[in-house]
Amino acid sequence: MTYECLLYEVKDGIATLTLNRPERLNALGGTLRQDLHDAVTRAGADREVRVMVVTGAGKGFCSGGDVKAMGEAKAGQRERPLLEKIAPGRDRTLLAMREAPQPIIAAVNGAAAGAGLSFACACDLRIAADSASFVPAFINIGLVPDSGGTYFIAHLLGYARAFEWMTSGRKLTAAEAHQWGLVSEVVEADRLAERAAEVAAEYAARPTRGVGMTKRLFGQAFENTLEEQLELEADLQTAATRTNDFKEGVAAFLEKRDPEFSGS
Repeated sequence: MTYECLLYEVKDGIATLTLNRPERLNALGGTLRQDLHDAVTRAGADREVRVMVVTGAGKGFCSGGDVKAMGEAKAGQRERPLLEKIAPGRDRTLLAMREAPQPIIAAVNGAAAGAGLSFACACDLRIAADSASFVPAFINIGLVPDSGGTYFIAHLLGYARAFEWMTSGRKLTAAEAHQWGLVSEVVEADRLAERAAEVAAEYAARPTRGVGMTKRLFGQAFENTLEEQLELEADLQTAATRTNDFKEGVAAFLEKRDPEFSGS
């Protein structure tokens, strides 16, 4: 299956999803929203996929909503009708990303702005090129953050810093994003794909179901009470003990060797 605005490749347990509207800095127009949802859902259901990498073609990661297309829309097509068209596809993609049992790595190769910033922050891990930038563009055109931006950015940065940043419209460099803890590491632009592949390969070699259940636990940690979180931990720990990777991990520990996890 091919997509109009997205490149999809699976190799060695790694699904690479490349946003492919480089002439618009991968703005979320055309079929890209639908393509991204379909690709994330497809990879999430594929037992051969143990990690996903999301990146952008060309100079940008994702410039967010296609503001140029919005500006070209007829006045009667703007505001609520436009948002009603966008919101379902946007929201279900974010939910699919969070519900996917595999970790998702954002390889941020250029500008991540507006909804593109929100999508990057919805991933489990962010690696940035030194040429990347992070732009809360919503306020600059009189809008509020969406695409989960208020949720993910508040969780990553805390209320005060998230509010100040989102209401300032200030562009962060990759180095500043790393200092803030928004990205885990920054590499030279020409090494980004290589480094993202290295990190993805490390995750592909880990116990996939254990990683996925850990993702679920941290996803619930801010909403659950302590009692609810302890119960969820116990339930998922029980599930983890039933995996082949747990058996392999214990055997490797006893035999004093490195484990070879199968992801099952």
